[in-house]
Amino acid sequence: MILYTHTHTHTHGTSFNKLLNTIILGDSYKIIKEIPNKSIDLIIIDPPYEISAGGGGGAFGSDKRKYHKSVEKMSNGITNDILDELVRVQKKINIYIWCNKKQFKQYINYFENRGCTTDLLTWHKTNPVPTCNNKYLSDTEYILYFRQGSVPMYGNYRTKRKYYITPTNKGDKQKYKHPTIKPLAIIKNLIINSSNEGDIVLDCFSGSGTTCVAAKELNRKYIGIEIDPEYYKISIDRLEGILENGQISMFIN
Repeated sequence: MILYTHTHTHTHGTSFNKLLNTIILGDSYKIIKEIPNKSIDLIIIDPPYEISAGGGGGAFGSDKRKYHKSVEKMSNGITNDILDELVRVQKKINIYIWCNKKQFKQYINYFENRGCTTDLLTWHKTNPVPTCNNKYLSDTEYILYFRQGSVPMYGNYRTKRKYYITPTNKGDKQKYKHPTIKPLAIIKNLIINSSNEGDIVLDCFSGSGTTCVAAKELNRKYIGIEIDPEYYKISIDRLEGILENGQISMFIN
């Protein structure tokens, strides 16, 4: 297995410090095992959704995400095996998971059985794809936030909202070629609300690198894992494009 960063190449057996500020090309189910116990401060992930073949249940109808095409075992969402690993690597459970409604039961049962509290955040899109055969429009995406009771929240009135109302981020999708890329401003708010500068943020389904970009801009350390070579390359290019003083990117008002 080869580990890649935006500046160096590392080989198997790399120390944890060399994983920091790195995006790794590979299978998150395997690579996460190299991350030590209780080493991560915050996790933000957008894993594969559970998609209905008939198009009625998933946020993207019958179109399967590219993750599903490239990794057969992920075609029905993710398994609790990876959730076990995510719990293992966190100092205390502090995790945001983008998901669709079919996954609520799995995630809420899993984390509430471990004593976590749950918050539901939503992104409401004002210009959703106009497909609504025998179902409501897919105009809302969900983020479940789980934390152990002793985990503090930071941020302020502006960053701690539970819902966002914006158009879809078509520009990001075109620029970074990822069909389910999430708005950078939302991810930045989550990082501000649930971590401090210098903390370590993990995204093991990093896609085009939005979480890692947000973490870098906000002076957090980060680890990304991405299985698709095309998205991996795009994410490295995005990170290379960030100046030392960060990109100019505004929060959603």
